[in-house]
Amino acid sequence: MPLKFGKSERLKSKKLFQSVFDNGKALTAYPLKVFYIRVLDADIPRTQVGVLVGKKNFRRAVSRNRIKRKIREAYRLNKHLIFNNIEGKYAFLFLYIGDSLPTSETVEKAMVSLINKLKTVEKNEKTGS
Repeated sequence: MPLKFGKSERLKSKKLFQSVFDNGKALTAYPLKVFYIRVLDADIPRTQVGVLVGKKNFRRAVSRNRIKRKIREAYRLNKHLIFNNIEGKYAFLFLYIGDSLPTSETVEKAMVSLINKLKTVEKNEKTGS
C-alpha cells in the first residue's frame, strides 16, 4: 500500500462530514480526538479523513494549518495500521483538542494510540463482546 493521502481520501462531503460529527463514535488520545462512522456508500474509498483545529485556541490560520498538516502526515504514515486490521469503509474526523502547538512526535504518538484503540473497539464490536 502506497503511503499517499490523495484527494479521494479526503472527507469533503458536507453531509458525511456533519454525519460523522453528529452521529459518530469518539475516541480520545490527548491531544487528538477522533470521530468515526462506518459508511455503507459504495462510491467512497475505504476510508475518508477530515481534520479540524478549533479557532478558539488558535486564532492565527498559520498555526491551525500547521497542526492540520502534522495530523494529516501522522495519519498518512500510520494508515497501514487501519487498512491491515479493519474491514469495511469508514469516515474519520480528527479533532485537535490541545491548547499549544504540538511537536510531530506528539501527534504521531497520539495517532498510533488512537488507531490501536480503534482496532480494539472495532474488534470487540465485531465479536460482540
